[in-house]
Amino acid sequence: MLAAYIAVTLLAAAANGSAAIANLIGHEYATTQADKMRVPRSWNRPLGTLLGAGALGLLAGFVVPALGMLAAAGLVLYFLSAFGAHLRARNYQFGPWAVMFSLAVAALAVNLAYHHPW
Repeated sequence: MLAAYIAVTLLAAAANGSAAIANLIGHEYATTQADKMRVPRSWNRPLGTLLGAGALGLLAGFVVPALGMLAAAGLVLYFLSAFGAHLRARNYQFGPWAVMFSLAVAALAVNLAYHHPW
């Protein structure tokens, strides 16, 4: 279980960290996606900051497990909100969203399973 916990958490942190960097530097992909979702480009930096905080929180969860659980839960909520943005914009191309959402859910699941707070 430890290997799955480490692998999934590192993969989710890397994916969200790179998405955060793309948003923060104004990468073409991030701005194109914002335009498709009808999200103001001025939101790219705050959204990138949230993704970065989630990625760092997942990594901090190795030291403080509660932080990792909260970060993973926050990322799940972030991507559920992104799903709403997709629906609002009538953009039904869910491939990249599904990957990121699945990683966030998997990170939350392995975190809860490994630390089993119940």
